[in-house]
Amino acid sequence: MLNVETIVTSELGDRSYVVHDGVQAIVIDPQRDIDRFEHLLDSLHLTLAIVLETHIHNDYVTGGLALARGRHAHYGVAAQENVNFSRRAIGDGDVLEIGTMRVEVISTPGHTDNHLAYLIEDDQGSRALFSGGSLLYGSVGRTDLLGPELTVELSHAQYHSARKLADRCDDAVPLYPTHGFGSFCSSGNATGALASTIGIERSHNDVFLAPDVETFVRSLIANLSDFPSYYARMGPLNLVGPDAPELGGISIVDPHELGTRIRAGEWVIDLRNADRFAIHHLQGTVSVAIGDSFSTYVGWLVPWDARITLIAESEDEILVAQRQLVRIGIDHRMQAAAGTLEDLSAGIEIAHYPVVRFAEVPADGTVTILDVRRNDEHRERHIVGALHLSLLELIDRMQELPRVTLWVHCASGFRASIASSILARSGFDVVLIDDDFASTANTRLVLS
Repeated sequence: MLNVETIVTSELGDRSYVVHDGVQAIVIDPQRDIDRFEHLLDSLHLTLAIVLETHIHNDYVTGGLALARGRHAHYGVAAQENVNFSRRAIGDGDVLEIGTMRVEVISTPGHTDNHLAYLIEDDQGSRALFSGGSLLYGSVGRTDLLGPELTVELSHAQYHSARKLADRCDDAVPLYPTHGFGSFCSSGNATGALASTIGIERSHNDVFLAPDVETFVRSLIANLSDFPSYYARMGPLNLVGPDAPELGGISIVDPHELGTRIRAGEWVIDLRNADRFAIHHLQGTVSVAIGDSFSTYVGWLVPWDARITLIAESEDEILVAQRQLVRIGIDHRMQAAAGTLEDLSAGIEIAHYPVVRFAEVPADGTVTILDVRRNDEHRERHIVGALHLSLLELIDRMQELPRVTLWVHCASGFRASIASSILARSGFDVVLIDDDFASTANTRLVLS
Protein backbone atom coordinates (compact mmCIF):
# COMPACT_ATOMS: atom_id res chain seq x y z
CA MET A 1 0.00 0.00 0.00
CA LEU A 2 1.29 3.47 -0.91
CA ASN A 3 1.21 5.89 2.01
CA VAL A 4 2.24 9.54 1.75
CA GLU A 5 3.07 11.55 4.86
CA THR A 6 3.55 15.29 4.32
CA ILE A 7 5.93 17.39 6.40
CA VAL A 8 5.07 21.05 5.96
CA THR A 9 7.62 23.85 6.30
CA SER A 10 5.22 26.78 6.11
CA GLU A 11 7.94 29.29 6.96
CA LEU A 12 9.59 28.67 3.57
CA GLY A 13 6.47 27.65 1.65
CA ASP A 14 7.71 24.12 1.05
CA ARG A 15 6.66 20.52 1.62
CA SER A 16 8.68 17.35 2.07
CA TYR A 17 7.33 13.81 1.86
CA VAL A 18 7.74 10.44 3.52
CA VAL A 19 6.41 7.74 1.17
CA HIS A 20 6.15 4.22 2.54
CA ASP A 21 4.53 0.80 2.29
CA GLY A 22 4.29 0.27 6.04
CA VAL A 23 7.83 -1.10 6.27
CA GLN A 24 10.21 0.66 3.87
CA ALA A 25 10.29 4.45 3.49
CA ILE A 26 11.41 7.00 0.91
CA VAL A 27 11.99 10.60 1.99
CA ILE A 28 11.74 13.27 -0.71
CA ASP A 29 13.31 16.75 -0.40
CA PRO A 30 13.87 16.88 3.38
CA GLN A 31 14.58 20.18 5.08
CA ARG A 32 17.70 20.55 7.17
CA ASP A 33 16.06 20.10 10.59
CA ILE A 34 15.89 16.33 10.15
CA ASP A 35 14.64 15.58 13.67
CA ARG A 36 11.10 16.01 12.29
CA PHE A 37 11.69 13.22 9.78
CA GLU A 38 13.41 10.97 12.28
CA HIS A 39 10.53 11.34 14.71
CA LEU A 40 8.01 10.41 11.99
CA LEU A 41 10.02 7.41 10.82
CA ASP A 42 10.37 6.16 14.38
CA SER A 43 6.72 6.73 15.27
CA LEU A 44 5.62 4.68 12.25
CA HIS A 45 8.35 2.03 12.80
CA LEU A 46 9.71 2.56 9.29
CA THR A 47 13.11 1.71 7.86
CA LEU A 48 14.49 4.47 5.68
CA ALA A 49 15.66 2.96 2.39
CA ILE A 50 16.53 6.07 0.39
CA VAL A 51 16.40 9.85 0.44
CA LEU A 52 15.62 11.41 -2.95
CA GLU A 53 16.28 15.00 -4.02
CA THR A 54 14.27 16.41 -6.89
CA HIS A 55 16.95 19.07 -7.39
CA ILE A 56 19.77 20.99 -5.77
CA HIS A 57 17.69 23.40 -3.74
CA ASN A 58 18.03 27.17 -3.91
CA ASP A 59 15.69 28.14 -1.08
CA TYR A 60 16.96 25.98 1.79
CA VAL A 61 19.82 23.85 3.01
CA THR A 62 18.94 20.20 2.57
CA GLY A 63 18.89 17.64 5.34
CA GLY A 64 19.09 14.82 2.81
CA LEU A 65 22.69 13.77 3.18
CA ALA A 66 22.68 13.93 6.98
CA LEU A 67 19.41 11.99 7.20
CA ALA A 68 20.59 9.29 4.80
CA ARG A 69 23.93 8.87 6.57
CA GLY A 70 22.33 8.79 10.01
CA ARG A 71 19.90 6.06 8.93
CA HIS A 72 22.39 4.12 6.76
CA ALA A 73 20.20 4.74 3.72
CA HIS A 74 20.96 5.54 0.09
CA TYR A 75 21.00 9.17 -1.03
CA GLY A 76 19.65 9.72 -4.55
CA VAL A 77 20.80 12.82 -6.42
CA ALA A 78 20.80 13.55 -10.15
CA ALA A 79 23.83 11.96 -11.81
CA GLN A 80 24.58 15.20 -13.68
CA GLU A 81 25.10 17.20 -10.48
CA ASN A 82 28.75 17.78 -9.56
CA VAL A 83 28.51 17.07 -5.83
CA ASN A 84 31.29 16.68 -3.27
CA PHE A 85 29.95 13.59 -1.54
CA SER A 86 29.14 9.97 -2.26
CA ARG A 87 25.58 9.46 -3.50
CA ARG A 88 23.45 7.16 -5.60
CA ALA A 89 23.56 8.81 -9.01
CA ILE A 90 20.19 8.59 -10.72
CA GLY A 91 18.75 9.83 -14.01
CA ASP A 92 15.91 9.72 -16.49
CA GLY A 93 14.40 6.28 -16.94
CA ASP A 94 15.95 4.70 -13.86
CA VAL A 95 13.64 2.47 -11.85
CA LEU A 96 14.18 1.92 -8.13
CA GLU A 97 12.57 -0.96 -6.25
CA ILE A 98 11.91 0.00 -2.61
CA GLY A 99 9.97 -2.61 -0.67
CA THR A 100 6.67 -3.04 -2.52
CA MET A 101 7.13 0.35 -4.22
CA ARG A 102 8.48 1.11 -7.67
CA VAL A 103 10.05 4.54 -8.32
CA GLU A 104 10.37 5.82 -11.88
CA VAL A 105 12.88 8.66 -12.25
CA ILE A 106 11.84 11.34 -14.76
CA SER A 107 14.09 14.12 -16.01
CA THR A 108 12.22 17.44 -15.78
CA PRO A 109 14.56 20.38 -16.46
CA GLY A 110 13.14 23.85 -15.98
CA HIS A 111 13.26 24.92 -12.35
CA THR A 112 16.88 23.77 -12.48
CA ASP A 113 18.79 22.23 -15.36
CA ASN A 114 19.13 18.77 -13.78
CA HIS A 115 15.73 18.59 -12.10
CA LEU A 116 14.08 15.20 -11.51
CA ALA A 117 10.56 14.07 -10.67
CA TYR A 118 9.48 10.73 -9.20
CA LEU A 119 6.45 8.66 -10.17
CA ILE A 120 5.94 6.11 -7.40
CA GLU A 121 3.66 3.09 -7.74
CA ASP A 122 2.80 0.34 -5.23
CA ASP A 123 2.09 -3.33 -5.89
CA GLN A 124 -1.65 -2.59 -6.14
CA GLY A 125 -1.21 -0.06 -8.94
CA SER A 126 -1.71 3.04 -6.81
CA ARG A 127 0.46 5.91 -8.11
CA ALA A 128 1.62 9.34 -6.96
CA LEU A 129 3.76 11.98 -8.67
CA PHE A 130 6.39 13.97 -6.76
CA SER A 131 7.25 16.94 -8.93
CA GLY A 132 9.60 19.04 -6.78
CA GLY A 133 9.88 22.48 -8.40
CA SER A 134 8.56 21.41 -11.79
CA LEU A 135 4.76 21.14 -11.94
CA LEU A 136 3.11 23.03 -9.05
CA TYR A 137 -0.49 23.71 -8.10
CA GLY A 138 -1.70 26.21 -10.70
CA SER A 139 1.74 27.07 -11.98
CA VAL A 140 5.35 25.89 -12.24
CA GLY A 141 8.62 26.53 -10.44
CA ARG A 142 10.45 29.71 -11.37
CA THR A 143 13.11 29.39 -14.02
CA ASP A 144 15.51 32.26 -13.29
CA LEU A 145 17.40 30.95 -10.27
CA LEU A 146 20.42 29.77 -12.25
CA GLY A 147 20.96 33.19 -13.82
CA PRO A 148 19.36 35.40 -16.48
CA GLU A 149 21.40 33.82 -19.25
CA LEU A 150 19.57 30.51 -18.74
CA THR A 151 16.06 31.81 -17.97
CA VAL A 152 14.62 31.62 -21.49
CA GLU A 153 16.08 28.17 -22.14
CA LEU A 154 14.84 26.81 -18.79
CA SER A 155 11.40 28.36 -19.31
CA HIS A 156 11.03 26.46 -22.55
CA ALA A 157 12.24 23.31 -20.79
CA GLN A 158 9.74 23.84 -17.97
CA TYR A 159 6.86 23.92 -20.45
CA HIS A 160 7.90 20.62 -22.01
CA SER A 161 8.68 18.98 -18.65
CA ALA A 162 5.18 19.72 -17.37
CA ARG A 163 3.65 18.10 -20.41
CA LYS A 164 6.01 15.16 -20.10
CA LEU A 165 4.77 14.56 -16.55
CA ALA A 166 1.12 14.88 -17.55
CA ASP A 167 1.63 12.41 -20.39
CA ARG A 168 2.95 9.83 -17.92
CA CYS A 169 -0.09 10.03 -15.65
CA ASP A 170 -3.85 9.67 -15.83
CA ASP A 171 -6.11 12.33 -14.36
CA ALA A 172 -6.56 10.61 -11.00
CA VAL A 173 -2.86 10.59 -10.07
CA PRO A 174 -2.27 12.86 -7.05
CA LEU A 175 0.40 15.54 -7.41
CA TYR A 176 2.88 16.29 -4.61
CA PRO A 177 5.12 19.31 -5.36
CA THR A 178 7.83 20.60 -3.05
CA HIS A 179 7.23 24.28 -3.80
CA GLY A 180 4.12 26.37 -4.33
CA PHE A 181 2.86 27.05 -0.82
CA GLY A 182 4.29 30.54 -0.48
CA SER A 183 7.81 29.72 -1.61
CA PHE A 184 9.66 32.30 -3.69
CA CYS A 185 10.60 29.31 -5.87
CA SER A 186 7.08 29.46 -7.32
CA SER A 187 6.19 31.51 -10.36
CA GLY A 188 3.02 32.86 -11.89
CA ASN A 189 -0.36 32.06 -10.42
CA ALA A 190 0.28 29.36 -7.83
CA THR A 191 -3.18 28.66 -6.46
CA GLY A 192 -2.43 28.09 -2.80
CA ALA A 193 -4.32 24.80 -3.00
CA LEU A 194 -3.43 22.13 -0.45
CA ALA A 195 -3.99 19.15 -2.76
CA SER A 196 -4.40 18.46 -6.46
CA THR A 197 -4.30 15.82 -9.17
CA ILE A 198 -2.95 15.72 -12.69
CA GLY A 199 -6.52 16.07 -13.98
CA ILE A 200 -7.12 19.24 -11.99
CA GLU A 201 -3.85 20.70 -13.23
CA ARG A 202 -4.66 19.89 -16.83
CA SER A 203 -7.78 22.04 -16.45
CA HIS A 204 -6.40 24.88 -14.32
CA ASN A 205 -2.63 25.16 -14.56
CA ASP A 206 -1.12 28.02 -16.58
CA VAL A 207 1.33 25.70 -18.28
CA PHE A 208 -1.50 23.67 -19.82
CA LEU A 209 -3.81 26.62 -20.54
CA ALA A 210 -1.23 28.53 -22.59
CA PRO A 211 -1.94 28.20 -26.34
CA ASP A 212 1.72 27.56 -27.20
CA VAL A 213 5.17 27.45 -25.67
CA GLU A 214 6.18 30.99 -26.65
CA THR A 215 3.09 32.50 -25.05
CA PHE A 216 3.76 30.52 -21.91
CA VAL A 217 7.42 31.56 -21.77
CA ARG A 218 6.61 35.26 -22.24
CA SER A 219 3.98 35.14 -19.51
CA LEU A 220 6.18 33.16 -17.12
CA ILE A 221 9.15 35.52 -17.45
CA ALA A 222 6.97 38.63 -17.21
CA ASN A 223 5.59 37.45 -13.87
CA LEU A 224 8.92 36.63 -12.22
CA SER A 225 9.53 38.86 -9.20
CA ASP A 226 12.39 39.35 -6.75
CA PHE A 227 13.69 36.37 -4.83
CA PRO A 228 15.77 36.33 -1.62
CA SER A 229 19.44 37.17 -1.99
CA TYR A 230 20.48 34.25 0.21
CA TYR A 231 19.31 31.86 -2.53
CA ALA A 232 22.71 32.38 -4.14
CA ARG A 233 24.27 30.63 -1.11
CA MET A 234 22.00 27.58 -0.95
CA GLY A 235 23.04 25.73 -4.10
CA PRO A 236 26.77 25.73 -3.28
CA LEU A 237 26.08 24.59 0.30
CA ASN A 238 23.91 21.75 -0.95
CA LEU A 239 26.51 20.63 -3.49
CA VAL A 240 29.10 20.36 -0.71
CA GLY A 241 26.79 18.22 1.43
CA PRO A 242 25.63 19.93 4.63
CA ASP A 243 25.81 18.30 8.04
CA ALA A 244 22.86 18.12 10.40
CA PRO A 245 22.45 21.31 12.46
CA GLU A 246 22.94 21.50 16.19
CA LEU A 247 19.53 22.58 17.49
CA GLY A 248 19.22 23.92 21.03
CA GLY A 249 21.96 25.16 23.28
CA ILE A 250 22.23 28.54 21.60
CA SER A 251 24.93 30.83 23.02
CA ILE A 252 23.53 33.52 25.33
CA VAL A 253 25.21 36.93 25.65
CA ASP A 254 24.95 39.10 28.77
CA PRO A 255 23.47 42.64 28.75
CA HIS A 256 26.89 44.29 28.73
CA GLU A 257 27.98 42.36 25.61
CA LEU A 258 24.57 42.99 24.02
CA GLY A 259 25.03 46.73 24.54
CA THR A 260 28.49 46.58 23.00
CA ARG A 261 27.07 44.90 19.88
CA ILE A 262 24.24 47.42 19.55
CA ARG A 263 26.61 50.37 19.87
CA ALA A 264 28.87 48.80 17.23
CA GLY A 265 25.96 48.75 14.77
CA GLU A 266 25.74 44.95 14.59
CA TRP A 267 22.57 43.13 13.57
CA VAL A 268 20.67 42.77 16.83
CA ILE A 269 17.19 41.47 15.94
CA ASP A 270 14.16 41.75 18.22
CA LEU A 271 11.69 38.88 17.72
CA ARG A 272 8.64 40.51 19.34
CA ASN A 273 5.67 41.62 17.24
CA ALA A 274 5.84 44.93 15.38
CA ASP A 275 3.46 46.90 17.61
CA ARG A 276 5.31 45.93 20.78
CA PHE A 277 8.66 46.74 19.22
CA ALA A 278 7.44 50.14 18.04
CA ILE A 279 6.33 51.31 21.47
CA HIS A 280 9.23 49.81 23.43
CA HIS A 281 12.61 48.72 22.00
CA LEU A 282 16.33 49.11 22.50
CA GLN A 283 17.57 51.92 20.27
CA GLY A 284 19.69 50.48 17.47
CA THR A 285 17.95 47.11 17.23
CA VAL A 286 15.96 45.82 14.26
CA SER A 287 12.44 44.39 14.32
CA VAL A 288 11.86 41.09 12.53
CA ALA A 289 8.93 39.45 14.28
CA ILE A 290 9.04 35.69 14.65
CA GLY A 291 6.59 34.14 12.20
CA ASP A 292 6.41 32.46 8.82
CA SER A 293 8.48 35.13 7.03
CA PHE A 294 11.14 35.55 9.73
CA SER A 295 14.01 33.56 8.21
CA THR A 296 13.26 34.75 4.67
CA TYR A 297 13.78 38.41 5.54
CA VAL A 298 16.68 37.87 7.93
CA GLY A 299 18.42 35.88 5.20
CA TRP A 300 17.47 38.47 2.59
CA LEU A 301 18.63 41.57 4.47
CA VAL A 302 21.51 40.60 6.74
CA PRO A 303 24.93 40.32 5.07
CA TRP A 304 25.98 36.67 4.91
CA ASP A 305 29.11 37.13 7.02
CA ALA A 306 27.48 39.35 9.65
CA ARG A 307 27.10 38.23 13.26
CA ILE A 308 23.46 38.05 14.38
CA THR A 309 22.19 38.47 17.93
CA LEU A 310 18.55 37.66 18.67
CA ILE A 311 16.49 39.31 21.42
CA ALA A 312 13.40 37.65 22.88
CA GLU A 313 11.61 37.44 26.18
CA SER A 314 12.05 33.68 26.42
CA GLU A 315 14.56 31.12 25.25
CA ASP A 316 11.71 29.14 23.68
CA GLU A 317 11.19 31.94 21.14
CA ILE A 318 14.90 31.95 20.42
CA LEU A 319 14.84 28.21 19.73
CA VAL A 320 11.98 28.70 17.25
CA ALA A 321 14.04 31.37 15.47
CA GLN A 322 17.12 29.14 15.54
CA ARG A 323 15.24 26.30 13.82
CA GLN A 324 14.09 28.64 11.06
CA LEU A 325 17.52 30.13 10.49
CA VAL A 326 19.45 26.86 10.32
CA ARG A 327 17.21 25.86 7.43
CA ILE A 328 18.91 28.56 5.37
CA GLY A 329 22.39 27.90 6.71
CA ILE A 330 22.57 30.52 9.46
CA ASP A 331 23.89 28.61 12.45
CA HIS A 332 27.57 29.53 12.68
CA ARG A 333 27.15 33.18 13.63
CA MET A 334 24.04 33.40 15.80
CA GLN A 335 23.79 34.25 19.49
CA ALA A 336 20.98 35.56 21.66
CA ALA A 337 19.83 37.45 24.74
CA ALA A 338 16.63 36.60 26.59
CA GLY A 339 14.71 38.70 29.10
CA THR A 340 12.82 41.97 29.46
CA LEU A 341 14.19 45.05 27.75
CA GLU A 342 14.78 46.68 31.11
CA ASP A 343 16.93 43.74 32.15
CA LEU A 344 18.84 43.77 28.86
CA SER A 345 19.28 47.51 28.32
CA ALA A 346 22.67 47.99 30.03
CA GLY A 347 22.59 51.70 29.33
CA ILE A 348 21.02 51.47 25.85
CA GLU A 349 18.12 53.93 25.44
CA ILE A 350 14.63 52.43 25.26
CA ALA A 351 13.04 54.07 22.22
CA HIS A 352 9.67 54.15 20.49
CA TYR A 353 7.80 55.40 17.42
CA PRO A 354 4.07 55.70 16.56
CA VAL A 355 1.93 52.96 15.01
CA VAL A 356 -1.18 53.81 12.96
CA ARG A 357 -3.67 52.25 10.57
CA PHE A 358 -4.35 53.58 7.06
CA ALA A 359 -7.51 55.29 8.29
CA GLU A 360 -5.29 57.51 10.45
CA VAL A 361 -3.00 58.61 7.63
CA PRO A 362 -3.71 62.20 6.53
CA ALA A 363 -4.89 62.29 2.92
CA ASP A 364 -4.15 65.97 2.32
CA GLY A 365 -0.51 65.61 1.31
CA THR A 366 0.85 66.99 4.57
CA VAL A 367 2.79 63.81 5.43
CA THR A 368 5.46 61.87 3.53
CA ILE A 369 4.42 58.28 2.87
CA LEU A 370 7.04 55.66 2.07
CA ASP A 371 5.98 52.47 0.26
CA VAL A 372 8.49 49.63 0.82
CA ARG A 373 6.75 46.95 -1.24
CA ARG A 374 8.41 45.27 -4.21
CA ASN A 375 8.59 47.12 -7.51
CA ASP A 376 5.96 44.88 -9.14
CA GLU A 377 3.53 45.49 -6.27
CA HIS A 378 4.02 49.25 -6.54
CA ARG A 379 3.45 49.19 -10.31
CA GLU A 380 0.17 47.34 -9.85
CA ARG A 381 -1.30 49.84 -7.40
CA HIS A 382 0.04 52.57 -5.13
CA ILE A 383 -0.81 55.68 -3.16
CA VAL A 384 -0.50 58.77 -5.33
CA GLY A 385 2.33 60.97 -4.09
CA ALA A 386 3.97 58.31 -1.94
CA LEU A 387 7.69 57.73 -2.15
CA HIS A 388 8.68 54.21 -3.15
CA LEU A 389 11.79 52.33 -2.11
CA SER A 390 11.61 48.57 -1.83
CA LEU A 391 12.66 47.11 1.52
CA LEU A 392 15.22 45.11 -0.43
CA GLU A 393 16.90 48.34 -1.62
CA LEU A 394 16.41 50.33 1.56
CA ILE A 395 19.78 49.77 3.21
CA ASP A 396 21.79 50.65 0.09
CA ARG A 397 19.65 53.65 -0.94
CA MET A 398 18.56 55.12 2.38
CA GLN A 399 20.56 58.30 1.73
CA GLU A 400 18.12 59.16 -1.08
CA LEU A 401 15.26 59.64 1.39
CA PRO A 402 14.36 63.07 2.75
CA ARG A 403 15.05 63.76 6.43
CA VAL A 404 11.39 64.20 7.31
CA THR A 405 9.01 62.00 9.25
CA LEU A 406 8.32 58.97 7.05
CA TRP A 407 4.99 57.13 7.28
CA VAL A 408 6.02 53.63 6.23
CA HIS A 409 3.73 50.99 4.70
CA CYS A 410 3.83 47.70 2.79
CA ALA A 411 1.13 45.16 1.94
CA SER A 412 0.44 43.84 5.43
CA GLY A 413 2.65 45.74 7.87
CA PHE A 414 5.38 43.12 8.24
CA ARG A 415 7.92 44.54 5.82
CA ALA A 416 7.01 48.06 6.92
CA SER A 417 7.86 47.11 10.50
CA ILE A 418 11.31 45.92 9.44
CA ALA A 419 11.85 49.02 7.32
CA SER A 420 10.70 51.36 10.10
CA SER A 421 13.12 49.81 12.57
CA ILE A 422 16.03 50.06 10.11
CA LEU A 423 15.20 53.69 9.41
CA ALA A 424 14.83 54.49 13.11
CA ARG A 425 18.20 52.85 13.79
CA SER A 426 19.70 55.24 11.23
CA GLY A 427 18.18 58.31 12.86
CA PHE A 428 15.01 58.81 10.81
CA ASP A 429 11.72 59.78 12.41
CA VAL A 430 9.13 57.19 11.40
CA VAL A 431 5.48 56.27 11.77
CA LEU A 432 4.70 52.61 11.15
CA ILE A 433 1.50 51.94 9.20
CA ASP A 434 0.73 48.47 10.50
CA ASP A 435 -2.22 47.60 8.30
CA ASP A 436 -3.37 45.70 5.23
CA PHE A 437 -2.95 47.70 2.02
CA ALA A 438 -6.50 46.73 1.02
CA SER A 439 -7.69 48.96 3.87
CA THR A 440 -6.75 51.99 1.76
CA ALA A 441 -10.02 51.43 -0.11
CA ASN A 442 -11.87 52.70 2.96
CA THR A 443 -9.84 55.91 3.25
CA ARG A 444 -9.54 59.19 1.36
CA LEU A 445 -6.07 58.28 0.13
CA VAL A 446 -5.86 58.47 -3.67
CA LEU A 447 -4.69 55.29 -5.40
CA SER A 448 -3.28 54.86 -8.87
